[in-house]
Amino acid sequence: MNSKWARVLFPVIYGLCIYTSIRLVNDVISGTRFWLRSWTLNAIEIGSSIAGSYLVMYMLNRQLAKNQRKYTGAPHTGALLREFAEVALYIELLASFTIIPIAAFTDDGLQWFDAVNIYLIPLLYWLLYYAFARNSASVRKNYEQQLQLEKISNDQLQAELRFLKAQYHPHFLFNALNTVYFQMDEDVNRAKQTVEELSELLRYQLYDQQQTVSVRQELQYLQSFINLQKQRMNDHLALRVEFDKQLDGQQLYPLLLLPLVENAFKYAGGEYWIQISATLDNGQLQFEVSNAKPAQIPERKGRSGIGLEHLKRRLALLYPDRHTFHTTDKGESFIAQLNITL
Repeated sequence: MNSKWARVLFPVIYGLCIYTSIRLVNDVISGTRFWLRSWTLNAIEIGSSIAGSYLVMYMLNRQLAKNQRKYTGAPHTGALLREFAEVALYIELLASFTIIPIAAFTDDGLQWFDAVNIYLIPLLYWLLYYAFARNSASVRKNYEQQLQLEKISNDQLQAELRFLKAQYHPHFLFNALNTVYFQMDEDVNRAKQTVEELSELLRYQLYDQQQTVSVRQELQYLQSFINLQKQRMNDHLALRVEFDKQLDGQQLYPLLLLPLVENAFKYAGGEYWIQISATLDNGQLQFEVSNAKPAQIPERKGRSGIGLEHLKRRLALLYPDRHTFHTTDKGESFIAQLNITL
């Protein structure tokens, strides 16, 4: 049943319940049988009870909305008691001007037990209704506030990710343009080829940025980057790249693997080798990059570790509790290991 029909039928059912309860209690005390009374009189009383239920429900819903706007948080005990006291007062006033006059001019007039039942039974029914309605409204309000907080948190997360990407892209472009710059003095045609490959990489970054991409797309992008970097390395580099063929349509946030490869090409030295591998094991992407490095690496103030630091932050935002990232410096070599649960 939708909410529209519930609003229409509920007062009818509630009014019948209140009327039946009052009549049963009165009949037990007085020894009468209300079904033996005039059906016209019963119909008037039932109609008045139902009409009064519509009126009370309208009044209580307005009062509830007013109180919900008044209290931004949970009200203290005194405010809560005052709120229910106001509701009880409204109900008793309404009973005094509707049900009491009807009881005074029917049957044997208004008896003491009539007054007690008329003031007490509807009060209990409507306080119970108000308590349930108030609890439901509070739960709904808390849920909406929680959704709003999650939306704000998500907006902040997206803003931080955009900030990290905005910092990362110039860093990648800076390294790539350095490659082209040094090639211009050695081989112009080779520099042109590098620019073409660079444009393909940038196209992926600019136009293929869905929320997630397939691992296959990411590895293809990675291979293009490796090909670009090979052009600025000398022929003595021993490069080994192994990508597991099982890595295909699984979904992954883009540009998470590149910083490790970029770091390896940036600092490769010594025996001059780089090893890159990506495997799939029990639904987990295991990515490892290792490279030989010179005994001493020149310090680059303000530039060192930008890619890896941004990677750590993006992993924390995108894969909380679903990734591990470790780096090991063995003196003559450097190893980076990244595991992501896909």
